[in-house]
Amino acid sequence: MGSDFPIRVQSMTTTNTLDTMATVNQSIKMIEAGCELVRITAPSIKEAKNLANIKKELNDRGYFTPIVADIHFTPNAAEVAARIVEKVRINPGNFADKKKFEIINYTDYDYEQELERIREKFIPLVNICKEYGTAMRIGTNHGSLSDRIMNRYGDSPEGMVESAMEFLRIAESVNYKNIVLSMKSSNPLVMISAYRLLINKMNQEDMYYPLHLGVTEAGEDEEGRIKSAIGIGTLLQDGIGDTIRVSLTEDPEFEMPVAIKLASRYSNSNPNIDSSTKEDTSNTSFNPFVYNRKRSVEVLNFGANNVPRVIADLSSLTEISPQDLSKIDYTYQPIPDKWHQGELGADYIYLGNQIVNFMLPNGAKAIYDYKTWITLKDNLNHYPLIEGTQINDIDLNTFNQAFFVRFDVNTTTTQEILKIKDFRGAVIILTSTNKSEYFRQIRHACKDLNLNRMHQPIVFLGNYMDADEEVNILDASTDIGGLYAEGFGDGIFLKITANLELSNRTAFNILQATRTRISKTEYISCPSCGRTLFDLQETTAKIRKQTDHLKGVKIAIMGCIVNGPGEMADADYGYVGVGIDKITLYRGKEVVKKNMSSDAALEELINLMKEDGVWIDREVFAA
Repeated sequence: MGSDFPIRVQSMTTTNTLDTMATVNQSIKMIEAGCELVRITAPSIKEAKNLANIKKELNDRGYFTPIVADIHFTPNAAEVAARIVEKVRINPGNFADKKKFEIINYTDYDYEQELERIREKFIPLVNICKEYGTAMRIGTNHGSLSDRIMNRYGDSPEGMVESAMEFLRIAESVNYKNIVLSMKSSNPLVMISAYRLLINKMNQEDMYYPLHLGVTEAGEDEEGRIKSAIGIGTLLQDGIGDTIRVSLTEDPEFEMPVAIKLASRYSNSNPNIDSSTKEDTSNTSFNPFVYNRKRSVEVLNFGANNVPRVIADLSSLTEISPQDLSKIDYTYQPIPDKWHQGELGADYIYLGNQIVNFMLPNGAKAIYDYKTWITLKDNLNHYPLIEGTQINDIDLNTFNQAFFVRFDVNTTTTQEILKIKDFRGAVIILTSTNKSEYFRQIRHACKDLNLNRMHQPIVFLGNYMDADEEVNILDASTDIGGLYAEGFGDGIFLKITANLELSNRTAFNILQATRTRISKTEYISCPSCGRTLFDLQETTAKIRKQTDHLKGVKIAIMGCIVNGPGEMADADYGYVGVGIDKITLYRGKEVVKKNMSSDAALEELINLMKEDGVWIDREVFAA
């Protein structure tokens, strides 16, 4: 991996490592689905030793895919595994430390003493790796940083980077360089910042190690794919990343097609990483290392402090009925003649040249093509969409209301867009017909407009027409989600084939994943592994069924303590396996209920939410 090699895709087994045949059989499923590195947990020396049996059985069956031993808390297990498998993964936050959440003011001398202590624990593993030709992943996770790092840097991307750099400097000091690094988080915005900071830091110290990308605990189904695509895809757009894993709460072989689709989009690209790993001194408002939403003025309910708005495209329907609006979460009830708007109700409806013969719900406003809009009797209650190529032919000064202007940045210069700079009632819609350059072209346009102090709200228009709907979801999430991860954007105008419901749902899911508009409950669920102490998929489904109406609440569902209070860094509540059929509940990072049976844990989780005043009965919510 690294250099000019292709982006490698990998996953992790969910079986008990001591069950040789089960682990081998699952590994084969993963390999045949396209997995190029198989990661297996080794929580103790016993499991580490059994990696030899697993590797032999795989080799005997004709499979020679590299195996990665996943290590937490147990340096001695890493030292055993390093003699057997091709690679070991360690987490700097718990390789030489046990997290106690202690607040200690370290002097510089104390800090150096701690580094020396870590060196003494780490060097034996490094020497074994050198002797056996074993590679190493230094994998930092947001939220599982050591108390020492937390006290000096906080639970931050900077802390993640320094945690890895400490171990990297120790390895380099003895001339060991067979290393790949990762900076994982369940929050794509944190993950993107951390990787960019890491590259910047490595460049300063003349280091150029390959990177493993992943959004940890991404979840399941479309939500997990979208969150992963935003984090992984945004970095791949800039040429960052040499190997990836899509962490889904599903069987590991189902991760491979998603990872392959993400990676294949960039197999022939030649992006410029300077734009995202160096400070842009010409534009002080754009910092690739720190997320901040870019300034915009308010037009209608776009921009300023408003949440990003969603525009649904109904223009291709030959005849529009009230039932069609159910696909964008508006339900019409003939008796008593009223509309019900759901949490995913689109804010605006683009009708093109179609004129509806019924009153739209109050929560949605109509947008028409300009030539149709001027024919309307009551056009003050609707809004025109003007093509950028039309602005020289229309007297914009005559407008006494807001209007939308659509520009294709593939064929339009910044200077042409700047022609509407003085029209404060304009909402800008940006798109690109160059699919492979969509993200980079629009990001460049947004930076230019910002630099020229043009602050009208910006809506991103994307048309995704691949026959594979999953490809469309991934591409839309990478392109538009990536722009939101940069802090740009005040609206989404998305069309995925002819699937109106999927287009609308994906738009809201992108905003949820970038935390720019919260419309539902968020689940941070790990993808399971050999350490998991209950059926993660079944449990996640059970918890979701009871809690998916709690808008804005973040619930972490973790299979073991390794993925517990550390990796669920910003969840409101945690449901963590601590033993066979034993669950511990967290409020944030605080333990509130210990060692409960799984049968009682969900009810106690609900009771905890009731105590905190965040619980709403589903019947009340529906009303």
